[in-house]
Amino acid sequence: MRRTVFNEDHEAFRETVRAFIEAEVVPVYDEWFAAGQAPREFYDKLGELGIFGINVPEEFGGAGLDTHKFEAVLYEETARAGVHFGGSGVHVLLALPYIKMLATDEQKKRYLTKFVTGEEMWALAMTEPGTGSDVAGMKTTARLSEDGTHYVLNGAKTFITGGVHADRVIVCARTSAPREDDRRFGISLFAVDSKSEGYSIGRKLDKLGLRTSDTAELAFVDVRVPVEDLLGEENKGFHYLGQNLPSERWGIAFGAYAQAKAAIRFAKEYTQERTVFGKTVASFQNTKFELAACQAEVDAAEAVADRALEALDAGELTPAEAASAKLFCTEVAHRVIDRCLQLHGGYGYMNEYPIARLYADNRVNRIYGGTSEVMKSIIAKSMGL
Repeated sequence: MRRTVFNEDHEAFRETVRAFIEAEVVPVYDEWFAAGQAPREFYDKLGELGIFGINVPEEFGGAGLDTHKFEAVLYEETARAGVHFGGSGVHVLLALPYIKMLATDEQKKRYLTKFVTGEEMWALAMTEPGTGSDVAGMKTTARLSEDGTHYVLNGAKTFITGGVHADRVIVCARTSAPREDDRRFGISLFAVDSKSEGYSIGRKLDKLGLRTSDTAELAFVDVRVPVEDLLGEENKGFHYLGQNLPSERWGIAFGAYAQAKAAIRFAKEYTQERTVFGKTVASFQNTKFELAACQAEVDAAEAVADRALEALDAGELTPAEAASAKLFCTEVAHRVIDRCLQLHGGYGYMNEYPIARLYADNRVNRIYGGTSEVMKSIIAKSMGL
């Protein structure tokens, strides 16, 4: 089946990204892996390459496009090389939509020029210790000062990807108590400067996978946030978060599909080179059948991921469709990567092989952005169940 989702511009971008990865990432990736994060200066290089500005209006230094297809190419190329671009995915996929959707013209001028270059890296802070998927249960508060010039932010966040290097963080906090009939009411979003007094970065969390993506705990003690850094209207934060969840879940779905596709490549190459009992592992019928079954699953996941991409670009991807794509693609990736690791034998368990890192990286796909169980609840509700 011929794939129609990408055009010549996307393929030219693919060649540029592939060359960049080979030159700038692959030679030093083991160092990043050992350090547990990509170096801060790497994001400057991504800014120079134009990665951050694709969907940013031209007046702020971007390319002015409105598409997720270049992000899709990035997912495929990083997975293909067995690498990860640290916290940059959060910067573009999670933070940028809120800036574009909610920021005033004055805020866009302040935020986006530095966003495009990587001078200011952004992250998103929703999750708190003890809340997880229950966003409405957050305890972090932002109280308006008596003179009305700033908010006073207090609380803590955890699992914040990009949190170590972030210069600004979109923090979700309660500005009002929940209503009896609507516990989602009262949440607001703030673009918080990480250099603010009282803002502190706690532990850089030691994760099972995604080792080069810095993930941190954040704490806020009487942090003064200027009223000029409120994003959107007070108390409507939960509504705003819901509007961007389909794009976030598409990103996880597409990334998972790309990882599964890469796993087949790694397993095919390994089994064609590895010999046992005087024959290549690839020559055994079991290997052929395993890889063929994996390919069939990845073909299906690709179709689902591409269809969701087209719907997202058209502004038509519903929450239920995004949940379905995430559930399907992440479950396929789980099965495929596990089977491809098995074909590596003992070497598949060694971190020096990309399949081992991929196995660990992939596991979180069924947890973050909403667990598989939450996805099933969303799908079931859309079915009238």
